[in-house]
Amino acid sequence: MNFFKAIAAAGLVVASASVFSVAVKAADVTGAGATFPFPVYSKWADAYKKETGHGVNYQSIGSGAGIKQILAKTVTFGATDAPLKADKLEKDGLVQWPMVMGAIVPVVNIEGVKPGELVLSGELLGDIYLGKITKWDDPAIVKLNPGVKLPSASIAVVHRSDGAGTSFNFTNYLSKVNAEWKSRVGEGTAVEWPAGVGAKGNEGVSGNVGQTRNAIGYVEYAYAKQNKLTYTALINKAGKVVQPGGASFQAAAANADWASAPGYHVILTDQPGEASWPITAATFILMYSEPSDKAASAEAIKFFKWAFEKGGVMAEELDYIPMPESVVKQIEKTWTSEIKS
Repeated sequence: MNFFKAIAAAGLVVASASVFSVAVKAADVTGAGATFPFPVYSKWADAYKKETGHGVNYQSIGSGAGIKQILAKTVTFGATDAPLKADKLEKDGLVQWPMVMGAIVPVVNIEGVKPGELVLSGELLGDIYLGKITKWDDPAIVKLNPGVKLPSASIAVVHRSDGAGTSFNFTNYLSKVNAEWKSRVGEGTAVEWPAGVGAKGNEGVSGNVGQTRNAIGYVEYAYAKQNKLTYTALINKAGKVVQPGGASFQAAAANADWASAPGYHVILTDQPGEASWPITAATFILMYSEPSDKAASAEAIKFFKWAFEKGGVMAEELDYIPMPESVVKQIEKTWTSEIKS
């Protein structure tokens, strides 16, 4: 992925399975976790380093691993798309806030099918991942796609193999729209997948689907676009067929009530509204209330403050959704009152 290599060279050290060996200055900060926000964190870090000279060393290793690293105190901040609940935050002395919003899209590799052409419902998506629907020309899929030429081929299901916030939001959505999925599998960063093969990170799922004919997977939208993957349309809670993109993500995000949520714990899947994309999600930062390295913590907050102030357009260029100004002000008060750096 040339985009990711270029970004890494420009200022953000990243890793999907290992850490790139690059010298980190004393003023640099370290973070680890979610692959979901990697494209926008990359872009921010590149611009931030050019402007300030300070780098951000971020390991793109999945939300579950990021949580483990912040709990082990091996990084300045953790990043997760599966927000921790207030009691867990309090128990571990952590502070949590949303950094940016984005969306998860189903992606397929079917010859002749163009991006946004195939329509799926949440119920169908759940049945595919349950292993109940195994062929692309299944009558239930054909019924929703009368004008699409679908092969009589087995569906190659791809899911995450690592503990992933992307999986948390995907399975949270499936649990809301498919009763059997909820009872048999449920939601989580890691679940017992009834069907398919696993791949590590949004990067791994993107690569697997891109290389496997008749595959289906789920990735953050920026990965679908950057890897030129074929995303599907979805039928939302209002029964409308919607395409992924800034407008449908914004429509879903507009329902978020951040102010009244302890620890900013808000899940954005299956939101109401005719234009809402049904698998919209926020991604969160985790830091210690009383960090052991106060200088690194202070430097991390400077980066996040800069990203809120100057990173909105960059986020929108990658079809992420910046946090509303009112929420940013609330988050800045949280930093002042809860993080001793």
